[in-house]
Amino acid sequence: MPRVRDYTDLALRGLPASFITDTLEFSQTVRESETSSSGALSREGHNLRYAAIVALGLATVAEETQRWVLHGRTAHDLVTAAVTRAATSRDPGAIALVAWAAAEVNGAPDTKLLDRIAGMLESGDPQPTVDTAWMLTAAVASLTINHTTPRAADIARISRERLLEAQGPEGIFPHALPPTALGRLRAHVGCFADQVYPIQALARLAAFTTDPEALTAANLAAGRICELQGDAGQWWWHYDARDGSVVERYPVYSVHQHAMAPMALLDLAISGGDDHTDAVFRGLDWLRTHPEVDDELVSEEHALIWRKAGRREPAKAARKIAAVTTSIHPGWHLPGIDTVFPANRIDRECRPYELGWLLYAWSATDGDTASRIAEGMHS
Repeated sequence: MPRVRDYTDLALRGLPASFITDTLEFSQTVRESETSSSGALSREGHNLRYAAIVALGLATVAEETQRWVLHGRTAHDLVTAAVTRAATSRDPGAIALVAWAAAEVNGAPDTKLLDRIAGMLESGDPQPTVDTAWMLTAAVASLTINHTTPRAADIARISRERLLEAQGPEGIFPHALPPTALGRLRAHVGCFADQVYPIQALARLAAFTTDPEALTAANLAAGRICELQGDAGQWWWHYDARDGSVVERYPVYSVHQHAMAPMALLDLAISGGDDHTDAVFRGLDWLRTHPEVDDELVSEEHALIWRKAGRREPAKAARKIAAVTTSIHPGWHLPGIDTVFPANRIDRECRPYELGWLLYAWSATDGDTASRIAEGMHS
C-alpha cells in the first residue's frame, strides 16, 4: 500500500495545474482532454471555496513549498486575496471557508465575514448542512485565536443547535437545515459530505468547549458511516436520515477516501471521540484496489487523483430513482439498478480542493509528518 506521503507529495506536484497565477485563484477543475491523443489537461473556471481549502492545506507545509506551488506566493497571500473576494460573495459556504482560513492560516479572525455569517444564521433562512458545519468550524477557529471574537460565539451556538436538531436517530444528517427545504422527495437524503463536515465541526467544538452533547452527536454519525462502509473501503454517497440506511452507493469519490473521511475521523479521535483508524485506512486503500474500475485512479503522469468511480447513467438517474423509492419506503430500491447502470466509469477530472483537503487531512509538512502519522497509526 502506498504511504500517505506518496499521496501528499503528489498533491503538491498536482496543485500548480489549477492555480491561476495572475489573480491568486484556483480553478473549478482540471480535466483530461477526451480528444487529445496526448491526454493534455484543460483548466476550467474558478472557485472561491477551493482557494480557501487549498490555503488551509498548503498552510501545513513549509513556506518554501508553498512558494513553489503558488509561483512565489504563500498560503497567507492566498487567504488575503480570498478575504477580499469573500467580502462581496453571496455564497455562504465560500464565506464560511474563507473565515475559517482567515483565522487558522492568517491568525486573524475576520469580523466582517463573521458578522455576515451570524446574520445569515439569525435570519432563520434554510442553509445547506455543509455550509452550516463550515460556519461552526470557522467560529471555533476564530474563538481559538481570540475567545472574545465578535459574533463567533453566536455563530457557534446557532449552527450547533441547527445541526443537532436535524440529526437523525441513527446519526445521519440531512442535506439541508431544515430538511423540508428540499421538498418531500429529498428531505430524507444526506450525502457523505453532509456527514463528515458536521462530524469535524462538532468534534472541534467539543474539544474547545468540553461539549459532551456535540461529541456524542459526532460519534453517532461517525459510527454509522463506518458501519455502512463498503467491503472494499468505499464511503457511499447518499444516506437516509430517517433510518441510517444507504440511499445510493455511487459515485465513490476519491476525495472522500483519501481526505474527507480521514480529516473528519482523525479530528474526532484527536478531540476525544471514538477511534475509527481501521476504517480510515480501509478507505484509503480503495485508491489502490477500487474493484469497480480497472484503470488507475492515481495519475502519476499528471500528479492528480481522478475524481470518482461512478455509474454509466444519464443525468444522475440512479440517484433520482433511489431518492424517490426511498422517500416512499426506507430501504426500497428498484432491482437491477447495478445491471442497468453499472458503476464502471472513471471521471478523469480533479478539483483543487480535493488535493487541498488531502494535505490538510494528514497535516503534511513536505510529506514527512503525514508519513509519520500514517506509519504510526497503522503499526
